[in-house]
Parts: sequence; structure tokens; C-alpha cells
Amino acid sequence: MSTLEFNNAVIGFRQALEYFALSLTKDEEDAHDLLQDTMLKAIKYRDKFAEKTNLKAWLYTIMKNTFINNYRRKVKANTIIDQTTDLYYINVADGNKTPTPVSQYQHQEAKQAVANLSDEYRIPFEMHFTGFKYKEIADELNLPIGTVKSRIFLARQKLMDTLKDFR
Repeated sequence: MSTLEFNNAVIGFRQALEYFALSLTKDEEDAHDLLQDTMLKAIKYRDKFAEKTNLKAWLYTIMKNTFINNYRRKVKANTIIDQTTDLYYINVADGNKTPTPVSQYQHQEAKQAVANLSDEYRIPFEMHFTGFKYKEIADELNLPIGTVKSRIFLARQKLMDTLKDFR
């Protein structure tokens, strides 16, 4: 396949690649950038493409890998590494969180709403809230796992009805 034929074939998949980029990024600007990066890489690494194979799949793979690499790069750039001897930066965030009167009132209101739930809903909800898995709750309370999930769901619904101001 000549360079011109290859470039035309790549351009022919532009619309399909646009849709795929939008499904990955959920943002039009980022999708456009991802599409450009993909097409640039495809043209740059044309010699890596094996003829008589699926060009569309090759382009999708380039796009997916580019998206994943960009995502990892962003996550790494936003990571803060605290190299102080006493982990000052990590501990500062926890120390500056002084509760406001409003947040204290809301916390008390939420605790009271949970306490007002009947035991059949409150106990599974509190266990789940503290980190227990559904299976662990089911084993502890001798209930089927479906019942545990249902009770936690219904507890959330009751709390959302009771605490409408928190939405």
C-alpha cells in the first residue's frame, strides 16, 4: 500500500475515530486532540502497520493506548509526593479542617436520621458505611445477600427522603 493510499485510508476512518475518541474522553476538545494525536502517530509509524491486516483495529488500538498514556500522565502530574521528614504536607490538610457550626449541625442531623431508622435497616446500613462488604454483612446477620442489599438501598432511600436539604 502506497503512502497516499495509506493516508487516504486513515482519513477514511476519521468519523469512526471521532466517535470513539468522544466516548473515551467525554469532552469534545479532548476528543479532537486525541483524534489528532492518533492520526499523527498512525502516519508517523506507518511502517509498523502490517499490510493486509485490520487498519481500523490498529487505529483504535493507537487511540486507546494514547488515551490511557495521557490519563496516566495526568494522574502522575497531580500526585503530590511529600518528602519532608515529618510528612508535613500530608498532615497539614488534616489539621486545617476545623468544623464549622453549620457542618456540625448537619453532621448531628445526619446521625440522628440514621439513628431513627429501624434496626433492620440501620444495622446493615451502618455496617456497610463502616466498610463491611455485602457478603460479610450477610454472614454476620444470617441474611441472604439480596436482603442485605435491599435493606441498604431502602435505608439510603429513607435517608434521602428525610435529609432533603443535603442534596
